[in-house]
Amino acid sequence: MSFIIRAAHIDDVQHLYEMAKRTGGGFTNLPPDRKALTAKLERAAAAFARTEEEIADDLFVFVLENTATGEVRGTCQIFSRVGQKWPFYSYRLGTLTQHSVELDKTFRAEMLSLTTDLEGCTEVGGLFLHPGERSGGLGMLIARSRYLFIRNHRARFGDKTLAELRGVIDEAGGSPFWDGVAGRFFGMNFQQADEFNAVHGNQFIADLMPKHPVYTAMLPESARAVIGMPHPSGRAAMRMLENEGFHWENYVDIFDGGPTMTARTDQIRSVREARDTQIVAIDAGLGDHKKGEKDLIAHGKLDDFRAAYGWLELRDGGIAIDPDGARLLGVVEGDVITHVARW
Repeated sequence: MSFIIRAAHIDDVQHLYEMAKRTGGGFTNLPPDRKALTAKLERAAAAFARTEEEIADDLFVFVLENTATGEVRGTCQIFSRVGQKWPFYSYRLGTLTQHSVELDKTFRAEMLSLTTDLEGCTEVGGLFLHPGERSGGLGMLIARSRYLFIRNHRARFGDKTLAELRGVIDEAGGSPFWDGVAGRFFGMNFQQADEFNAVHGNQFIADLMPKHPVYTAMLPESARAVIGMPHPSGRAAMRMLENEGFHWENYVDIFDGGPTMTARTDQIRSVREARDTQIVAIDAGLGDHKKGEKDLIAHGKLDDFRAAYGWLELRDGGIAIDPDGARLLGVVEGDVITHVARW
């Protein structure tokens, strides 16, 4: 396999733009707007260049590159701490219980409350894999490489990590949730609001969104049915998050009602199970139909970070790696790699 995860650079903007056009809407972190994407890459360059090992308002952007062809076939992002420039809004689905003595009945009403509870969390997002590459574990490679980066730069990230999953979008590109809730107050359809948010941020939500809770019983059935539901294309991503230890704690996206998953950063499975080991041999006897285990491997700091699949075998005093894996990661005997089992 010739694919690696690496830091994105400013000359990747066209690659990101071409992928953004394929997302089909509702993908706030990857807008089909060259100016916005360029701004993201410039912000990421500053984050990769920052030497202070402390948390800040950073954005890290990565790409999946096929080293055999030079093509960029996927991307992902990490926001070190959300809610710094603009408030980070979510809806929280809660229950209000009331009892009538006269009627001798108890009523429970679900409601959506606008909240900024998740401010200060790290966010993993912006994951997109080209449709032609959705096999061979590449989606897992992109997703899990972020956790190894977080682990190896732990002081730069929060104690809690979130992931927003895209909600249900209809065939016309609209959102039943937006139409039933926020769209009533903004005078714009879902696509217009989503594009505006991706480019300008969501301060307009603070300016125009009603601050009072919304009783779900007052929403149309089409909106109620999609609260906390991922887009069909996001169900596999939700399963991956659950395997990493993320949970849904009743937070939903304010635009499309998709679920926001959360986990304690140090309890994310890939963070918790990863190990650092020194390379003691580069062994051509490792590989498919040979010996060794195929693991997710990372090496390098900040802009030099690389992640790829490779074949490993524990040896006395360290670990052996196959030649292709060593070449992809640019490692030699004596280097220390971070590795975690593939599952």
